[in-house]
Amino acid sequence: MCYKHILVAVDLTEESKVLIQKAVALAKPIHADLSFIHIDVNYAEVYTGLIDINLADTQNRAIEASKQQLRELADFADYPVKHTMVGAGDLGYELKDAIKQKEVDLVICGHHQDFWSKLLSSTKQLLNSVPIDLLVVPLDKD
Repeated sequence: MCYKHILVAVDLTEESKVLIQKAVALAKPIHADLSFIHIDVNYAEVYTGLIDINLADTQNRAIEASKQQLRELADFADYPVKHTMVGAGDLGYELKDAIKQKEVDLVICGHHQDFWSKLLSSTKQLLNSVPIDLLVVPLDKD
């Protein structure tokens, strides 16, 4: 199978570069489109009590910071990046929406092989919700 559009789910840490290098290595020989996505936590959904800050302003600043980091990762890729997307909310839902809108046929994500990932893994959620091929890249903390 020859992929046409690869979407890399990044968490904006240095480890995202490992995923990007893997994606570029796959995309280059087949001239596939490459896009990045980062899903921010939706603060309004996480906290439902009274709070003394402007959540919309805080969330907008977080989204702008994420967009800037995605631009930096796109520069790092040294390969044309078609889309850089920032979403907020449920990871599986946001990814499915991006996949459909951008006609993606491969998602690349990372997975830590540590104690906490056995309990709280985003990758498990993706395995059960992403309707296309999913490449899970092990990320080592070393």
